[in-house]
Amino acid sequence: MRAHNRAADEMRPLSVERNVQPNAEASVLIKLGNTHVICAVSVEEKVPSFLAGSSSGWITAEYGMLPGATSTRYRRESSTGRSGRTLEIQRLIGRSLRMMVDLTALGERTLRVDCDVINADGGTRTAAITGAAIAVRNAIGAMAAESRIAALPAMVPVAAVSAGIVDGRAMLDLDYLEDSRADCDANFVMTADGRWVEIQSTAEGSPFSLDSFVELTELARRGGRMLFDLW
Repeated sequence: MRAHNRAADEMRPLSVERNVQPNAEASVLIKLGNTHVICAVSVEEKVPSFLAGSSSGWITAEYGMLPGATSTRYRRESSTGRSGRTLEIQRLIGRSLRMMVDLTALGERTLRVDCDVINADGGTRTAAITGAAIAVRNAIGAMAAESRIAALPAMVPVAAVSAGIVDGRAMLDLDYLEDSRADCDANFVMTADGRWVEIQSTAEGSPFSLDSFVELTELARRGGRMLFDLW
């Protein structure tokens, strides 16, 4: 039996609390079971040098795990330097968020999204993407309401979820114990209209078949529908 008495195609208990950091442009606390991530957006009135004069904005992300988020203390990367895993995750988050909106609608501004994992039980990168996307949507809405941008631009809802093969069964939204023994695990970033933004899939034990991969994508679509209800 899975934790929370879940069936193979069920998500963990899911919630989003908004405005948890009032000083940010927008912020959310997303909870997927025991994985909890705070996502906060800051707006900078400038862009990276490669975009200067382009009339285009930029969205970027930073990701971090707080020391008490795991069963043994996670060392602060401010003292050790960012790991390859951290760099990979924050680039994934940034790429996913930039799919949401025409960046020229932002003007020459940067939306910097900080994703801080305060409790980790698997699926931290997918929770961070989903929470960050909601926070970005709210931040852009606030900018439009304050006339800092000309109008509210069209936005494409984005969310992410994990799936994997554990003990020979395809399962949705893996927690840490499931992920640690999975024969295959995958992360799916998708849009609300059913398109894929990015898919990361790895065989941890033995290679997986096309049929298994298709089964995982169907589970991801099911999970995505639940996540987009948060929007």
